Amino acid sequence: MVSGQQQEGPAAAAARLTGFEAVSQARSGTLSEALLTDGHHQFNALVKRGHAPGATRAEAAGLRWLASADAVRIPKVHGADDEWLVLDRVAQAAPSHAEEFGRNLAELHSAGAPAFGAPPPDGLTEAWIGTAPMHNSPAESWPEWYAEHRVLPYVRMAAGLLDTAVFERACARIPSVAGPPEPPARLHGDLWNGNVLWDATGAVLIDPAAHGGHRETDLAMLHLFGCPHLDRILAAYNEVAPLADGYQERIPLHQLFPLLVHTVLFGPSYAKQATSAARSLG
Repeated sequence: MVSGQQQEGPAAAAARLTGFEAVSQARSGTLSEALLTDGHHQFNALVKRGHAPGATRAEAAGLRWLASADAVRIPKVHGADDEWLVLDRVAQAAPSHAEEFGRNLAELHSAGAPAFGAPPPDGLTEAWIGTAPMHNSPAESWPEWYAEHRVLPYVRMAAGLLDTAVFERACARIPSVAGPPEPPARLHGDLWNGNVLWDATGAVLIDPAAHGGHRETDLAMLHLFGCPHLDRILAAYNEVAPLADGYQERIPLHQLFPLLVHTVLFGPSYAKQATSAARSLG
């Protein structure tokens, strides 16, 4: 960290991290846009300030890990440290090429991970999903790992909003409702509609909480928060990597994670949805 970095602005941070000159800057909260140049070429960059020390470094590691699968398009990371992240700005357009996104998402998941809960290379064990903490602890068995690290921690964080016993019963049911075993998938980890941007050539994924997990969890987030052309996306996904029988019935199981995270971050309205999902497990 450079001396006086707490006072450093987005343009200066982008120049320091990339070695390019910042020609101009536009700012909106924790996000800024900067036009950068090396004297011969220019490009538009997004400059993001992290909500906590290390958050931007963790995000950069996740973006690079997802990009290394050479599947779904991911903005290029131009530089990152414990406070700032500089990456390509996505020039947004109307959603298109939905089938391509579905096929590419299947390929991303199929790129795999070393274990359930494995962080990206150079990623962090103590990471984040949005601004909520997320612990990455590798495990071999998905049902037990999911209960221990993706359900119960958020139930405890949301104490007072939830009936813990409902979720403990749901966790006891996970092994019997999880479906056939699957290998660890390379997950985006926070795949709600706002993190699926579209440019003129299709989908681009941003803001991951990347880790090894069950591929149906990413898909359940798309179902929960909506996504343009979702039926077409899922049909194309299923052609490349067919989903196991009973996938539709398991959606509430996989929605427990994002619903509980949203309960922690945003409160009672999500608590009701999380409780409903937990009770649906029987």
